[in-house]
Amino acid sequence: MPSSASTADAHNELKAARRKLLRLIARTRRVGSVTLGATPRELILDNQGFRLYYYPGCAEAAAQRPLLIVYSLINRPSILDLSAKRSLIRAFRDRGRPTYLIEWKDPRPHDRFVSLDDYICDYIDRCADVLAERHPGRELDLLGVCQGGTFAVCYAALNPERIGKLITLVTPVDFHAGASTLYRLARDVDFERLTRVNGIISADTLNSVYVGLKPYQLFAQRYVAMLDMNDDEALADFLRMERWMYDSPDQTGAAFCQFARELYQENRLVRGSFELQGQRVDLARLTMPIRNVYAATDHLIPAPSAQALGSHCASKDYDELVASGGHLGVFVSGASHKRLLPALADWLNQPI
Repeated sequence: MPSSASTADAHNELKAARRKLLRLIARTRRVGSVTLGATPRELILDNQGFRLYYYPGCAEAAAQRPLLIVYSLINRPSILDLSAKRSLIRAFRDRGRPTYLIEWKDPRPHDRFVSLDDYICDYIDRCADVLAERHPGRELDLLGVCQGGTFAVCYAALNPERIGKLITLVTPVDFHAGASTLYRLARDVDFERLTRVNGIISADTLNSVYVGLKPYQLFAQRYVAMLDMNDDEALADFLRMERWMYDSPDQTGAAFCQFARELYQENRLVRGSFELQGQRVDLARLTMPIRNVYAATDHLIPAPSAQALGSHCASKDYDELVASGGHLGVFVSGASHKRLLPALADWLNQPI
């Protein structure tokens, strides 16, 4: 039987936890509902499958190349503009960069056959055409994030003459390197069979997979730590992250299967056999200046997976930056917003 001392300790811990919970409830009521997307933007193009947004800035320089940000299909890009103090988008906009973002639309049942060929060779290319019209005579800079980084790498390899500089953030290139957990999960799955009935992969299915990779950290640990939040701003950022994490879009079956089979299972990108619209994606055509950022403890994109870009591209101005922490810290951590993102924005502003 437990001793009276241990019973008393447990009782005291429960009382302390209850007090923290009551304070948290009161603080949450003060914070109220939170919104995502702190930076004003303009809708430039509303097309099948995507929207193109522009973030006007008062310090914008006419001579600057436009920056096009390409995000993943897996989550929504609002994490790039989480709040006024934690905004990747604002970090570039405020340094004079004409900043644009592709926001992928939620797929509908009849979009089941929309493939990576459509996303990369059609949708990104249409955005590049718009930027060429709005900034005549200027190449565009590409910033790709996670899966969107793979998209940006592919587009730049197919269209190197259109690209000024390329930045990749936590971007998989060698999908088998670094003992990737996602590769181990994907290698024996029949993805065509998975999407044969509905043609769409639901967000709930994908969320359960990603949360299942780190269940303790993403459930118990996070919510226990939440009890000790003594700052309304920190709590608001936590609630924004919660809203972002569980508001993921569905995936088209064709694009999901193509990415999972040809890249995760068959690793075609680094093997030189990945094709889009009949064109081979040759990483040796990446001759533009490149900054490749990876996270030191990323459980989704291991460092060797991202670092493989350096050994396959042909850029004479290639550099790698390692960010402390995990996958999401690159976008939202205080260290990234204090040092990493301003350094990347300043690098873009340097002449080629």
